[in-house]
Amino acid sequence: MSEPWYQWEGEDLLLAIHIQPRASSDSLDGTHGERLKIRLTAPPVDGKANTRLIRFLAGHFGVPRRQVHILSGESSRAKRVRIQHPRQLPAGIKPGTACRGGPRSD
Repeated sequence: MSEPWYQWEGEDLLLAIHIQPRASSDSLDGTHGERLKIRLTAPPVDGKANTRLIRFLAGHFGVPRRQVHILSGESSRAKRVRIQHPRQLPAGIKPGTACRGGPRSD
């Protein structure tokens, strides 16, 4: 069973995220309601926090930045993000049953 903040759609991972911009460091920080909380050092101006979020998620899931898409919430702290074919998974996310040879959690 997955947490309320993520779900699998085929081989893609969908995340419900709450962003805290202007943090002292970039980190995954548990949950905020039914969303994954992510702290980012970038300010929420001129798309800087969104750019940093994409880089941060790409690094954590082992994918190129072009495989991370903000689906909704471009100008909000609450965002929905799609990660195409993640190659690695942070703690707390289990591989989807629909993923044939899918992501590894190493």
